[in-house]
Amino acid sequence: MPLYEYEHCDGKCKICGGRFTLLRPVNAPELTHCPLCKAPVRRVLSSFNTPNFLKPLSVSDAKKAGFTVLKRLGKGEYERQ
Repeated sequence: MPLYEYEHCDGKCKICGGRFTLLRPVNAPELTHCPLCKAPVRRVLSSFNTPNFLKPLSVSDAKKAGFTVLKRLGKGEYERQ
């Protein structure tokens, strides 16, 4: 289930703070009111996580992962490494 971020349409709230995050199923109906204070809310775009590569993959890393590594010798000619 993805995390969705919501914020109040009118501003801050003393009960929920005006912005909150909920874990909701994808097929759930869109949330229009805050579950705590019943004020109207809208969904906001949130950040997402992407993998960080610390170093470029080496030939040995590719081989360990099961890939066939080829080196180009000429036009249309390749050699397995």
